[in-house]
Amino acid sequence: MENLLCIKGKIIGKGKPLVCVPVMESSKEEILRETRRLEEAHTEMIEWRVDAFENVESPNAIREILNEMKHIIKESILVYTFRSKNQGGCKALSAADIYDIHQVAAESDVVDFIDVEYFEAKNPQKEIAMLQEMGVYVIASHHDFEQTPDPEVIRMLLEQIRESGADVVKLAVMPQNMWDVLHLLEETNRFHENHPDHPLITMSMGVKGGISRVAGEFFGSCVTFGAGGQASAPGQLPVKQLEEILHILHQSVD
Repeated sequence: MENLLCIKGKIIGKGKPLVCVPVMESSKEEILRETRRLEEAHTEMIEWRVDAFENVESPNAIREILNEMKHIIKESILVYTFRSKNQGGCKALSAADIYDIHQVAAESDVVDFIDVEYFEAKNPQKEIAMLQEMGVYVIASHHDFEQTPDPEVIRMLLEQIRESGADVVKLAVMPQNMWDVLHLLEETNRFHENHPDHPLITMSMGVKGGISRVAGEFFGSCVTFGAGGQASAPGQLPVKQLEEILHILHQSVD
């Protein structure tokens, strides 16, 4: 029996991948303006990349934005992400500081998902459980902007992250050649076949990995990221083009 994750009427883990659009603006006004634009455009998922916020060191400044977002976001799923410098993000904060701003997000009553960098957190399993107890879902993620690990290492990473108890597993890697892309897709498919009810997000970044951003419905990746303005990772397609491609591919499945 299927036990799929459904948030705001959107099923995560089956069918056409949801499109998530990052908000990468730096000022409060720009962040809220872009969030409003994306909500009014009926964006399926919005990711606030809080590491791009100019006052990210201030929990109170983050709290103010989240309070404003309550009046904006109604239908879109909101993902809250601090992407560390080590994982390709804009800023470096201590694990303790990231833990603190994750709690701010969990208390906001507007955030649906919090992204926890599994191998950067001091005690990821404890933090994941704490955030879930506070009423939010957790994406446990790992990003490698240098390479694509060997297939058996990809398999190990996905299983290790899954065992954390996170609601969604996420892995993003950088290919050196097309074999790397094929290996990621193969391991994505293997994970999905072994754990069909556990949502998974994978992507191969850069130009070479473009196919992985549109092929999720065939291999088992349930969310893909598109650029509404500034891209948050190399290889992101403009959101309108991405949606058109996904729609065409989904029709071929039907």
